[in-house]
Amino acid sequence: MTEVGENTGLDERYVRWIAREALGEDGYSNDVTTSFLGIGGREIAGSIVARAEGIVAGIGVARIVFEEAGGGVVFDPRLADGSKVRDGTVIARIEGRASVILAAERTALNFLQRLSGVATLTAAFVERVKGTGAAILDTRKTTPLLRGLEKYAVRAGGGKNHRLGLSDMVLVKDNHIQVIGGGRLRDVLASCAPPADVEVEVDSLAALRDLLGAPVQRLMLDNFSPGEVAEAVRLISAYRWEHPAFAPAVEVSGGVDLSNVRDYAVPGVSFISIGALTHSAPALDLSLEVTGDAGSV
Repeated sequence: MTEVGENTGLDERYVRWIAREALGEDGYSNDVTTSFLGIGGREIAGSIVARAEGIVAGIGVARIVFEEAGGGVVFDPRLADGSKVRDGTVIARIEGRASVILAAERTALNFLQRLSGVATLTAAFVERVKGTGAAILDTRKTTPLLRGLEKYAVRAGGGKNHRLGLSDMVLVKDNHIQVIGGGRLRDVLASCAPPADVEVEVDSLAALRDLLGAPVQRLMLDNFSPGEVAEAVRLISAYRWEHPAFAPAVEVSGGVDLSNVRDYAVPGVSFISIGALTHSAPALDLSLEVTGDAGSV
């Protein structure tokens, strides 16, 4: 899991492209400080160290950043993505030219801290619902152009991915319903041949009752209270008892945080989607410390 490739679900070409763009943003090819001090040609060694407890993700991304910055860096990971770390844990040891390591340091840490923060928050939610049967999902509320990386970090934290993009699933939300007219939704669903699985967002028990028996594979209960979720599951189960073909998965979304996620994981809920996993995860505190001349890795 420390590498980038098929076993991680990350496209290496995408990771290398985003690494180059981020390095360019930082002006890595014109590090005036290193040049001014005349230290770029020195061979140095260092360690990437955790400064807080959490779950690490993005080690392979950090490696690629150093490669794209000029290469020649020996990158020796000491952990795999998804590993727990605490203050002082060494994540990787590196050695190479100072010009490359110092120019790429911040960009590599930015990716690693961001992705580890997402994995850490995801793991906290996963732990809260352990044993309930509910899976923690992300959303499309991601940083532009970093969606693939952030959704990978969710997986590293033990969560699962919702749609990667608009083409992956038919998800009928409130604005779609407003455009077509709420009263017509059931007819539209019955008359169309969808290109993919269909999920429909409902914002009330009344809206849910209107969709009982509709050809949908998943129902999203949006901004329900835990008590309303329990009632919704009861309504779906009672309808299914008489109509076994109606068996949508139940997803909960909206108003969920670490303090109440367990309350939402009632029997019958398969998924709980949480935008905060990617839009509000605090970065995990990490640092790169130069430990001396090369040869210590």
